[in-house]
Amino acid sequence: MTDLAILYEHPEWFRPLFAALDARGVDYRAFGPEGAWNPADPTLPAPVVLNRIAMSSFLRSGEHPIFHSVALLDHWRRGGARVVNDAAVLAIDSSKARQLSLIASLGLAIPATRVVHRAADVPMAAEAIGFPLVVKANIGGSGAGISRFDNAAELRYAVEAGELPVSVDGVLLVQDYVPVRDGTITRIETLDRRFLYAIDVAGGGAFDLCPADACVAGSPITMTAVQPAPALVEGAEAIARAVGLDVGGVEVMVDDRDGVARFYDVNALSNFVARPLDILGWDPHDRLVDYLVRLIEEHR
Repeated sequence: MTDLAILYEHPEWFRPLFAALDARGVDYRAFGPEGAWNPADPTLPAPVVLNRIAMSSFLRSGEHPIFHSVALLDHWRRGGARVVNDAAVLAIDSSKARQLSLIASLGLAIPATRVVHRAADVPMAAEAIGFPLVVKANIGGSGAGISRFDNAAELRYAVEAGELPVSVDGVLLVQDYVPVRDGTITRIETLDRRFLYAIDVAGGGAFDLCPADACVAGSPITMTAVQPAPALVEGAEAIARAVGLDVGGVEVMVDDRDGVARFYDVNALSNFVARPLDILGWDPHDRLVDYLVRLIEEHR
């Protein structure tokens, strides 16, 4: 048995992680969620399992592994594996509605939102929110499944024409379109539920603000390392603790209308930032490997 198993789906995103593990001589095996598994077989792939399943996997295959992986990771956890970003985390990652409910329960501000599961209920939800607004897929990823509507006529047409976003679980969010101060959102990365680093990300109005190497090629987004206000760091760490997030990002934006910081997204799949040495001056993959090595030593 190897020391570390990595369950992943995207073919390109994790090369920096694999390189960092190779440089440290970590004994690991990385594999995808293809094939079948036996729920009566207690055999583990490794004492420590790292979950790297992306919510955007449904964009690459209609036979996406999101729900399959929730069950598989829970099976390994029940068998005694230490799963990094386990099934409970993946379940939160796969529901923006659950994320927002959790964030609000901590007393943190979120964008005004209504959650529906029928397209017919979207116009009624929009009345409670007002325009402009966005309709979001509950399961998104890389900015997928988000449409802006500036008035009721636009929205009504989209509903009648069947042109609303589609979520693979059938759930939609009707959400206030927040005018973001200075056109930037802040992504706060955490490791072991503590602040790791933060970047301001600007995308010229684009919804896809993925900052990783595999996302930024040809993208208009810009990234700048920042030190957020203590309240934002405390908020992100509180979210990470409540989620049980071992590694991942929390996104927050400052509402330009009232200056309120509104937390709105939890990303359990953190690919970190492209060109980390240029932007941060250090590589967060090294810190992640330190964390994984510590877990391996604890679970040998």
